[in-house]
Amino acid sequence: MPSIIKISTLAAALFCANSFAADLAVTESTKSQVYQGIKNNLEEHLFELPPRVQGHYGIRQYRMTGDAKYANAALVDLYAVTEAQAFYACNLDKENFIIEQAEQAISVLGKGPRAKARKKALQPFPEFIFYTDVLLRYSSRIDEFGFTGPCHGKLTAVLKKADLKTGLTDKAMIETWAAQLVNYVYWAKQIGVGDYLADYKQAFIEVYPDNKDDKLNKKQYRNKLYGMTHFIFAASEYYQHNVDAKEFAWILDHFEHNIDRILEDATDDIIAEVGISFLLAGKTDHPVVKKTQQHIINAFDTKEQIIPSPRGNPDLVIGEHRNVLAMMLLDWPEKLHKGPYLSELKATKKYLPKQVTPIKRQAK
Repeated sequence: MPSIIKISTLAAALFCANSFAADLAVTESTKSQVYQGIKNNLEEHLFELPPRVQGHYGIRQYRMTGDAKYANAALVDLYAVTEAQAFYACNLDKENFIIEQAEQAISVLGKGPRAKARKKALQPFPEFIFYTDVLLRYSSRIDEFGFTGPCHGKLTAVLKKADLKTGLTDKAMIETWAAQLVNYVYWAKQIGVGDYLADYKQAFIEVYPDNKDDKLNKKQYRNKLYGMTHFIFAASEYYQHNVDAKEFAWILDHFEHNIDRILEDATDDIIAEVGISFLLAGKTDHPVVKKTQQHIINAFDTKEQIIPSPRGNPDLVIGEHRNVLAMMLLDWPEKLHKGPYLSELKATKKYLPKQVTPIKRQAK
């Protein structure tokens, strides 16, 4: 009888081992299938998407692949943001212009619960949204492509005088805009109008200490996670280079220790970002990467060839962000690519907007 038990136990162990190996093989194969399915779908319809969405996709694909065929999607985005900066930056000295544009920016936030919370948070400093989500957004994007845009000096002068610290470190703002505020912090540093990183990090940790996670509802925990991923994303200049794992150990450790809750409570966007955070830190074989990849594969809709929204909407305009993140998570490159610097690429250098000026970059 003991021999039979031993044989049965050995057979069961071999069966489990073989099943596990088969699961790994399926996962590797399926990763490629899901990646290619999303890519084919997005690129087949890319020309139908708004300039901002085309640019978002093209920029990330360029940084993943270095393939110049994606540069023209970035060029479309450059035209859009250059025109926008020309309007906003060149009219900064007009009476009441900043106040009026801030009111306009707040009015289009929407009417849902999150929009109402954001509007309430902005009440003490309504101009903050104009300085950050308008001026910083457009000028930093133009800078990413290797240019300064129209009325750049006027724009930076206004931003240097603006009180950004109050809005960036406000508790109600962090509770409604955590990831966006991280972006603003890094964009301000990028274009040389202020260094608020230490202040924001301190304020963020005070609002979201790890020992109070059990007090956070699902929405607030998602906001915390989204903010944490963007510390890493912004530090990488949005997938242009790796980050120091030690500098962001406080974030990576949190993700590792809380991965079960993350997979249960977070959205597909955030789950993909958690996995990419480890990839940016050079931890490509970390178990969290594997777990997030498997989750994203399971979320893929084979009929629609897309990862739909939490409500099942397969719309590409609202889903491009989620799906390009999924592509990055499933097919991370050995090398990331800076830019695209559009004045240096054959595909784009002859077609630049007249209102941008190339920045002289030091060769590395």
